[in-house]
Amino acid sequence: MKNQSSVTEFILVGLSSRPEHQMFLFMVFTFIYVAALAGNILLILTVTASSCLYTPMYFLLINLSLINILSISVSIPKMLHNLLEHKKTIAFLGCIAQICLFTWTLASEILVLAAMAFDRYAAICHPLHYTLIMRKGVCVGLIAGIWTVGLVNSAVHTGLVLQLSFCGSNVINHFFCELPPVLKLSCSDTSLNEIMTFLADTFFGMGGCAITVMSYYFILRTILKIHSTEGKKKAFSTCSSHLIVVSLYFSTVIYTYLQPSSAYSLDREKVTTVLYSVITPFLNPIIYSLRNKEVKEALRKLISRLGIFQRQ
Repeated sequence: MKNQSSVTEFILVGLSSRPEHQMFLFMVFTFIYVAALAGNILLILTVTASSCLYTPMYFLLINLSLINILSISVSIPKMLHNLLEHKKTIAFLGCIAQICLFTWTLASEILVLAAMAFDRYAAICHPLHYTLIMRKGVCVGLIAGIWTVGLVNSAVHTGLVLQLSFCGSNVINHFFCELPPVLKLSCSDTSLNEIMTFLADTFFGMGGCAITVMSYYFILRTILKIHSTEGKKKAFSTCSSHLIVVSLYFSTVIYTYLQPSSAYSLDREKVTTVLYSVITPFLNPIIYSLRNKEVKEALRKLISRLGIFQRQ
């Protein structure tokens, strides 16, 4: 590590610097964090416990829930600790760890959402070949590739950050260590970091968005060709949950990472970061369970089994 930094810790400003807001924020984000963990874990248990959900779509959904658990666990626990202890510091290596893990989950989630869009395209547009296109080997290889590519991307950005020097201000106007606000503090030349960030964001953000948009273009074209209203409703219901999640996630991520650095506002970006790093992991299990009859039925069976087990 060539870092010549004199900074041993950073100060996280958080979402609000007003003392009267701290306890309110602590209660709100504690609820969101516990609910997100419980929802995603319950969704994973529901899918794994029901043999009728052993399909590529739910295999991808399990990985999305795992990413959500890791993503929200990167930022929220430290934030809650700082709110409770009335301190706002994070160690230098702790900050680097947050950058590494969050960048990993960010890229991986974009790719998983794109893979889920392709899965719905294959299921609706090529139903006769679906089992061949999305066979087990393809799904396992796809997910392994997604996690690996996300990790490599994270390692590149983390390595570049470790080459920087931090010798001035150590105050991060954010509630956790995310790449853009940390780069703002460096007293080194960050042009290479910014170039690599832009390339990665273009590849993952725009690439994932392009795959998703193209998939839904062909899905919509196929649905419009279905003559029966019931058939159209059934086809659309299989991808409506994913479409809601994708719309929220891609819009906020692209807004944050693909704007010029000169237009970057840390106060404004904290709000959009909350949407894709906290609210999305919280909403995903709710959206996928409440709008999916198969998941709701499997969840009822799981709860029934747990009730019988407890009585025994």
